[in-house]
Amino acid sequence: MSAAVISPVPFTAIFVGALICNALATFRSSELYKSKFAGSKNKANNIDSNTLTIDETREYNSLLRKYLVVYLLATASDWLQGPYVYALYSDYGYSQHEIAVLFVAGFGSSMVFGSFVGGMADWGGRKRFVLVFCLVYAASCMTKHFRNFKILMLGRLLGGIATSLLFSVFEAWLIRSHSNLRLKHCLGKSFAWASYGNSVIAIAAGLVANGAASKSKMTATSADSIFYTGGYLNPFDIALTCLLICGAVCYLTWEENFGTVDQTEQQQDVTDTSKTTNAKWYDGLRSAFVTTTRNMDVLLCGLISSLFEGSMYIFVFMWTPALSSGGSGSKDAPLPFGQIFATFMVCCMCGASLFGIATERVKGESLAVAVFGLAALAMGSVAVSTSKTTKFLAMNVFEMTVGMYWPLMGTMKGMIVPESKRAAIYNLFRIPLNFIVLFSLLTDLTPRQSFALNCIMLGTASVLQYVLMKRREASSGMDASTEQASLLLTSSSLGSVDEEFKDADV
Repeated sequence: MSAAVISPVPFTAIFVGALICNALATFRSSELYKSKFAGSKNKANNIDSNTLTIDETREYNSLLRKYLVVYLLATASDWLQGPYVYALYSDYGYSQHEIAVLFVAGFGSSMVFGSFVGGMADWGGRKRFVLVFCLVYAASCMTKHFRNFKILMLGRLLGGIATSLLFSVFEAWLIRSHSNLRLKHCLGKSFAWASYGNSVIAIAAGLVANGAASKSKMTATSADSIFYTGGYLNPFDIALTCLLICGAVCYLTWEENFGTVDQTEQQQDVTDTSKTTNAKWYDGLRSAFVTTTRNMDVLLCGLISSLFEGSMYIFVFMWTPALSSGGSGSKDAPLPFGQIFATFMVCCMCGASLFGIATERVKGESLAVAVFGLAALAMGSVAVSTSKTTKFLAMNVFEMTVGMYWPLMGTMKGMIVPESKRAAIYNLFRIPLNFIVLFSLLTDLTPRQSFALNCIMLGTASVLQYVLMKRREASSGMDASTEQASLLLTSSSLGSVDEEFKDADV
């Protein structure tokens, strides 16, 4: 009896379909469509350049250009390295256990040291710590040239610190700059551009790194030398160049900003030592921890982001074995990894464009509930399905929600997290995230179990987001009621004064 025939996954057709969807979504969310077809509609959470004055538009465009050039150079350096870290360690001859130790050290470094550097960035300046990021990550790239476990371990520790800075300081600088220009209502649009651009950079970096890695063979500079060049090291050298340019552009174009205190924060907590002129560098971390544990909105925001981003890391670790596993005793053809990765990134781009479309009609906090729920369904489909085509389609749906997640969460954190300790709190958010990553690295979960775990985490995130949304709505209602009562009281007082003047005239 012959074995059942397994239909191959139509990777090319799905990639073309993703490209078409992305093109349509990008056009629909563009300023061209809005000006030509949609007019100047201004619905809930609509972010449209027509709502800005000419001067505001000029200031916003200048800010966005400055941010994207630096941010995308930084993310390019990260994307260039990612696919070749494991391959490099393996080519050096290290065992799978030794490589796992190096990876765990990197995530552990991000979890421990990242908490401190975030508070230091609020205290010492976000621009300054972007420059620190460039230097630290550049040093990490340099260590890759040495076939020495201790030096490679140092590189992983430096890489963990740099990763924490990448996912906190850049965003903190952007939000503060929007606030300084009174353009905070444009945050969603800025994060959507950053998410879209990051996906484009990821595709370009993958192509460049692939060409560079295959250009020459990795060799030692001499017979007894531990210093190597070429091969898998070429992408790290390109990343080093990106980091040097990133630091130079940041130094020349960015303005410094700090975790300063606004009036709302002063009214909420006048005893916080991190807000005094004699604040120490570690006060930011202590204050961030107190704020996160005492402010339920901040805590919920952190838990949601950790659950979603944790599921992203597990997805990165597990999508290959999930699609590679054979069935019915058949031998599968090699996966087209480049095309699969490109499809994922195109779906991320599509998600970023869909965010701009959806927020014209739906508030971001409400949209997030649906996005997290859809992501949970997608991961559940991967976990239970036996069809590789279904699995791949569900994975692309998840990547689309990832593209929507970044501008959604960036905007929410921009509104919820206190400015004076933003970078510190962002790094505290990464502590449970790194626990999730370490758990996935140190346990022997199957792909099915991993995606089931993702489904549970994302479902939990959707529930927590619903709770956060209701809390924010209730808080907004209370603020509106308080303001209305204050106006009525003021009006009543003025009326009483008028009556007194009338009586005096009589």
